[in-house]
Amino acid sequence: MEQKRKIKPPIYLLLALLLMEAMHRWLPLGQLWGTPLSYAGIALLVLGAVMTILSAAAFQRAGTGIVPFEEATALVTSGFFRHTRNPMYLGMVLILLGVAVLRGSLGAFLPIPLFVWVIQSQFIHGEERFMEAAFGGAYLDYKRRVRRWL
Repeated sequence: MEQKRKIKPPIYLLLALLLMEAMHRWLPLGQLWGTPLSYAGIALLVLGAVMTILSAAAFQRAGTGIVPFEEATALVTSGFFRHTRNPMYLGMVLILLGVAVLRGSLGAFLPIPLFVWVIQSQFIHGEERFMEAAFGGAYLDYKRRVRRWL
C-alpha cells in the first residue's frame, strides 16, 4: 500500500514557482526573449490553470478523492482525462512553463524538469500502482489507451 505524502503537489508547484523567480532574478543565465513574445506565457499559464481546475472538478463530480493516495472510488476518464492520465499534473507543468515564458530567462526554465521528476517519482508511479489495485483491468485498459503525460 502506498504511503500518503506529507507535502502535496500544489506545495511542490509553489516551491518550483519560488525557485523559478529566484533563478530569474539572481541567476537568469541569459535572457531568451522579451516582450511581446513573453506574453505567450499567459496562454500557457491560463491553459494550465483551466486544465488543473476542471480536472479537479471532474474528480469532485465523480465523488472521488483528489488528494494523492486517498481512497479512489471512481475512475475518471472523461474531459482532459481522455487525452492524458495526469491532467492536473500536466496543468501544473503548463503553469510553470507559462511563467518561465513570461520571464523569458533560461534560469526560469531550470526548475521545471526537477518538478516533473519529483511529481513522477513521488506521486505518479505510486498512484498508478494504487489505481491498478483499486480498479484492476478497467485501469489497465485505460492505461493502454491514454498516455501518462501527452
